[in-house]
Amino acid sequence: MTLTSRALWRDARRHPWQWSLALLGVALGVAVVVAVDLANHSASRAFGLSLEAVSGKATHRIEATGPGGLDEALFTRLRMAGIRPSAPVVEGHVRVDGETFPLLGLEPFSEAPFRSHLTGVLDPAARELVARPDTLALSRGLARRLGLEAGDSLTVTAASGRQALTVGAILESPAPGVEGLMLTDIATAQVLLERVGRLDRIDLILPQGADPDTLLAGFLPPGARVLETGAREDSARQLTRAFHINLTAMSLLALLVGGFLIYNTLMFAVLRRRPLLAALRTLGVTRAEIFRLVLLEATVLALLGGVPGLLLGLLVGQGLVQLVTRTINDLYFVLSVTGLHVSPWLLLKGLGLGLGAAWIAALAPAWEAARTRPREGLRRSGLERRAHRLMPWLALAGVVLILAGYGLVPASQGLVAGFIALFLMIMGYSLLVPLGVWLLSRLLARPLGGVFGITGRLAARGLGAALSRTGVAVAALTVAVSATVGVGIMVDSFRTTVQGWLGHTLQSALYVTSPAPGDERAGSLLPDGVMERVGSLPEVAAFSTGRRIRVASSHGDVDLFVMDPAPASFEGFRFRAGSPAQAWPRWQAGEVVLVSEPFAWHHRVSVGDELKLHTTKGERVFPVAGIYQDYGSQQGVVLMARDLYEKFWEERRVGSLGVYLAPGVEVSAGVEAVRRALADLPEPVLVTAAAEIREASMEIFDRTFAITHVLRLLTVGVAFVGILSALMALQLERAREHAVLRATGMTPGQVTGLVTLQGALLGLAAGLLAIPLGMMMADVLIDVINRRSFGWSMQQHVPPGVLVEAVWLAVIAALLAGLRPAWRMGRVRPAQALREE
Repeated sequence: MTLTSRALWRDARRHPWQWSLALLGVALGVAVVVAVDLANHSASRAFGLSLEAVSGKATHRIEATGPGGLDEALFTRLRMAGIRPSAPVVEGHVRVDGETFPLLGLEPFSEAPFRSHLTGVLDPAARELVARPDTLALSRGLARRLGLEAGDSLTVTAASGRQALTVGAILESPAPGVEGLMLTDIATAQVLLERVGRLDRIDLILPQGADPDTLLAGFLPPGARVLETGAREDSARQLTRAFHINLTAMSLLALLVGGFLIYNTLMFAVLRRRPLLAALRTLGVTRAEIFRLVLLEATVLALLGGVPGLLLGLLVGQGLVQLVTRTINDLYFVLSVTGLHVSPWLLLKGLGLGLGAAWIAALAPAWEAARTRPREGLRRSGLERRAHRLMPWLALAGVVLILAGYGLVPASQGLVAGFIALFLMIMGYSLLVPLGVWLLSRLLARPLGGVFGITGRLAARGLGAALSRTGVAVAALTVAVSATVGVGIMVDSFRTTVQGWLGHTLQSALYVTSPAPGDERAGSLLPDGVMERVGSLPEVAAFSTGRRIRVASSHGDVDLFVMDPAPASFEGFRFRAGSPAQAWPRWQAGEVVLVSEPFAWHHRVSVGDELKLHTTKGERVFPVAGIYQDYGSQQGVVLMARDLYEKFWEERRVGSLGVYLAPGVEVSAGVEAVRRALADLPEPVLVTAAAEIREASMEIFDRTFAITHVLRLLTVGVAFVGILSALMALQLERAREHAVLRATGMTPGQVTGLVTLQGALLGLAAGLLAIPLGMMMADVLIDVINRRSFGWSMQQHVPPGVLVEAVWLAVIAALLAGLRPAWRMGRVRPAQALREE
C-alpha cells in the first residue's frame, strides 16, 4: 500500500461504524434493484416460455376477428387443399378450487410438427385422450401440486359449468412453460368451453418467404385473418410493460437514495479528514493522487457493499417474484412462475449500477479533496466561510434545475424525459437544502433558547454555523425521506381516485356474472334465459347488460365492452372529453363509440377521430364521440351499444347483468330473490352485491400495490441507514467543538443534551424539508410517470399520515442515531479530544 492508502486505511479502521453503515446502505440499494430485476425477469421469462409452449413452432395462425371463433370445417378444407403442417387449437381457462389454469385443446395427430415437446410425452396417451371423453393430461409438477395421479378424477369449473374430468396422463418431462397447463383433446375442450364446432385458431408452419395472403387466398371466410405468431406474443407482452417499468423506477429510486448515502459518507470522510489530506499535500501528494484515492475508496465501498447486496437481492427477489406474479394474475393473465431465474447479466447489471452510483456520488467529494489547499485544510473557519458564500449560488442553481425539470415534462411524451425531469428536481432541491437549514437555524434559535436555555440556542445556531457539514447531511436525509413521501402520496392518491371511481361507476345494486373464467376473446358468458328470469322479478326495476370481448382493430387487438344500459346506467360515466348531452344520444343510436381515457392516451385518439374495427362483415369505421374515465383496464376499452355490436358481429349472448332494484327493496332481499330465480339453471351463476364488488376490487388494488409498499419499506430502510450514518459521522466529527464546550464549563449532561437536541433538530429539518420535495416527486409520479405508463389521470390526495410519518421517521431515527455519540461526547475527556498530533 502507498503512504496515502495506508493513511486512509488506518482512518477507516478508527471509524468502523461509519463505513459499516455506508456498506449496509449500498447493499440495500443494490439489493432492491437486483430483486426487482430478478422478479421482473423471472415473470417475463415464465410468460415467454408459456407462450412458446402453447405456440410451439408455428410461424402463423388463422384466427377470428371477433369472439365467435372459426368454423372447424375451415381446418378440414385446409388439410384437403394440402396446406400443411396445420393444427387446430381451442384454448381457454378453467378454475379448480378458486385457482385459474390455462386449458389447451389439441388434436394429437396433427401436433408433431408444432409442439413436439408436448407430443413426445403425449404419444403414449394420445389414444386415451382421443378415445375417452372428459380426459386431460397434466404436468408432473401440477399433478403433485393438486395431489393427483393418473386415473384420478378432477372437478373443474368451465363455461359449461362444473365438470368432472379424468387424469388420463401425467407429463413426466414437460418442457419449460408447461407447468400450469392442462391439456385435453380438442373435442373435450370444445365441450368444456361451449365451443362445439368452433376453433380459436389454426396454427400453421408456412415456408420461409411465403406470402400468407396469397397462399390462403380463397380459404379465409369473412371475419378471419392471418397473423404472424410473434405479433400476438408482442401484444401480450405490451400489457405488462408499464407495470414492469414502474417497478424498475421504484428500484432505481432506492438506488438513488443509496447513491446519496455514498455521497454523504464520502463527503463527510473528506470534510473530517481535511487536516489529514492537507498534511499529505504538504508531504508531496498531488491533487490527482488525492482525486484518484477518493474514487478508489468509492469503488471499494461499492464492491464491498455490492456483493452482499447481490445475495440480499436474491433473497428479496424470491418474495417479490410471488408478488409480481400475483399482480399479473390479478390484472392481466394467468401466469405460473415456479422459481427465480437468476441471470449472470442481471447480477452484473446490479453490481454495475452500484459502482456507477458510487462513482457519480464520489465526484464531488473527490473534487473537494483534490482542490483543498494545505493551508486551508488546516483551518476550519475558511471552509465555513466558503460554504456560506456558496449558499445563495447553490440555491439559485437549485431553482434553475427544478425549473428545468418542470420545463422538460411537457417537452416530451416519453418516460425517459419524465425520469430525467424527476432527477433534475431531486438534484435541484438538494442544492436548496443548505439555505433551508440556515433559515431554520435562525428561526429556531430564539424559541429553543426560551425552552432549553443556552443549550437550545447553541443547538439551533450550530446547524447554520457548521453548514458545510449539516447541509450535506440534511440534503442526503431529505432526499431519502422524500422518496417515501412521494411514493406514499402517489399510492394514496391512486387508491382514493379508484375508490371514488368505483363509487360512481357501480350504479347497480347487484350484478349477475358467470363463475367460469372467461377466455381472452369471448369473455365470460351467462347461460341462456338469465335475462328473462331476472326481468320478470317484481323486485327488479331494470337491468343493464354488458359483455367484454377482444376484437381486432387498426391499433391491434383492443378490448370492446358491449353495453345495453338501463336508464340509470349513464350516471356512472364521467367524461374527460366530449359532451355527454351530445354523445349519449348518438351512441344509443349506433352512430358512434366511446373510448376510455387509457385507450385515448395509448392510441392518441381524440374526440372526432375514427376507429377502424375488424368485424365479421369486414373492416368498419366508427367515429369517437367521447372519452370517459376508467380504471378497470390499463390498455383501455372501446364502449359500444349492443344493437350496433349485434349488427356487425351477429352475437347476442351477454356476459353480465347490472340489476336495479324496485323502490323499497333491500339489497339483501334483492340478492336472495335473484338467486332463487336462477337456482335451477343447468349452469351456475354468481349474484353479487355492488358493495361486495367494491370491497373485492379494493382488495385487488391493495394486492397490486403490495409490492410498491414493500419497495417503499426497503427505501425507508436505506434512508434509515443513511440517517444513522450521517448523524454518527457528524457528531463524531464535531468532537473537538464539544470538548471546547466542556473546557469552558459545560457539564457532561449538558453536552449530552446538546448533542441529542442537535440530532433531533437535524432529523426535524430533514423531515420538514422532505415534505415539499416529496410532494414534487408525487406530482411527477402521478402526472408524468403513471400517466405515461398507464394513461390514468389521478386526483392528487395528500394524506396527513404520510407527512407526519416522514417527519417522525427522520426525528426518531436521528434521536436513535444520536444516542451513542451523545453518550460518548458526554464522557470524553476534554484534554483528549483537544489534543492534536
